[in-house]
Amino acid sequence: MPPLDGDHTGTRIKEQRRLARLTQRQLADQMPYSYSLLNQVECGARPATADFVAAAARALRIDVTVLTGQPYLAELRRDRLAGLVRPIRESLDLYDLGPDAELTVRPPELLVAEADRLCAEVRATRLRNVARALPGLIAELTHTAWSAPSTALWRALASTYRTAYDITVKLGYYDLATVALDRMDWAAQRASDPCLAAVRQYMRALTCFREGEYRTGRLLIASGHRLVGQAGESRETLAVTGQLHLGASVIAARADDKTAAHLHLAEARALAGRVGDASDVHWLSFGPANVALHEMSAAVEMRRYDEALTQARALRLPAGLAVSRRAHFLVDRARTETETGHTEGALRSLAEARRLAPVQTRYHPAARETITGLLQLSRRTPDSLHHMATWVGL
Repeated sequence: MPPLDGDHTGTRIKEQRRLARLTQRQLADQMPYSYSLLNQVECGARPATADFVAAAARALRIDVTVLTGQPYLAELRRDRLAGLVRPIRESLDLYDLGPDAELTVRPPELLVAEADRLCAEVRATRLRNVARALPGLIAELTHTAWSAPSTALWRALASTYRTAYDITVKLGYYDLATVALDRMDWAAQRASDPCLAAVRQYMRALTCFREGEYRTGRLLIASGHRLVGQAGESRETLAVTGQLHLGASVIAARADDKTAAHLHLAEARALAGRVGDASDVHWLSFGPANVALHEMSAAVEMRRYDEALTQARALRLPAGLAVSRRAHFLVDRARTETETGHTEGALRSLAEARRLAPVQTRYHPAARETITGLLQLSRRTPDSLHHMATWVGL
């Protein structure tokens, strides 16, 4: 059956193709995918995977969000999340305004600790709580950093901008996420922190990954390596370097460069062997477990679904792995299970992702597309799948 309201990524691709005055054949000729697959995606018979959407957006010269429909405003309003975005947007405009004499602020050490706490809260997927607290913290840190500048305060402010990026990406406000990364760079420069600057380049590379701009993504990763190379070797620099390699691995995999993907994974694996679990370093979740997760993700991006499913089944995730990372893995696993015909397993994976991280899963475009695929594959829609589709707004 088609998505319940008939509005899905395939229909948006079809609409944008027609606006561009292209036939299906003409659009398919500009993508690394077949005419047959494009036809199936447009009519809703096949889900639109992230790599397919990125390729279509690039060929049509539009943003990915035009095709995914993000942000999902109806669901955001129903969840009372839409109203939390505007204060974040307003707080990002305070960066160059200097101290605010009318603002009551907490002591600097409490502000630094609060910035770190919000990073932890994002990884625990308590997104609503973070979105409420973030604008006030940005305002306080902006005032304090201007009033009594210190490396610790500029770092903390950069961290809050990174948190703003995390929140806005997860809720589908990619334009605002780009602004947050610009602010992160502004604060990292004042902190004179090459590792923070490198993390920002890594996150910019992920933005390019979503948009299908793989060459630019690789250039950003290379820039990140140069930045982190300015600092002496430490556990921090090794972890950031390893995470840059992991980012490069999925970009290479999406670009169908198997050799580069494997080389980057090997570099990351070696670094993880040296530092162990470094998930506390800039909240990147770097370590052996994250390397294993990226090995599976690389297989998914290269559409080696049987290989990815074998890897997923063999994974034993550590108890301390961030909830956000665990839920992301479950969405990837559900996509792999759908592609290999294990529909019941896919639905179980999505249900577990929903249980662990309901807000993150609900607004994850890959989760929605996987549910679309399950709807199409089901001759008779089970109640659990119907409830899941209704829950995400299909």
